[in-house]
Amino acid sequence: MKARERKRAKMVTKYAAKRAALKEAGDWEGLQKLPPNSSAVRMHNRCQITGRPRGYMRQFGISRVLFRKLALAGRIPGVKKASW
Repeated sequence: MKARERKRAKMVTKYAAKRAALKEAGDWEGLQKLPPNSSAVRMHNRCQITGRPRGYMRQFGISRVLFRKLALAGRIPGVKKASW
């Protein structure tokens, strides 16, 4: 799944200019001829390390499970367990 997401990301960057030009021109037939995975909507946020699709923390780029594990181990700078 991680490899599939990387492939989608490459396709999105490759066809971004062409897709924008076709949208600007209103050429919907030409837009449909592009590969479906070249659309940015098809991308999904995944944990960079484990590939987990759910519980993604955008600020850190990892899942909540891995975030908690790394934070408790002191591996994420500036993050510590809250206590009051």
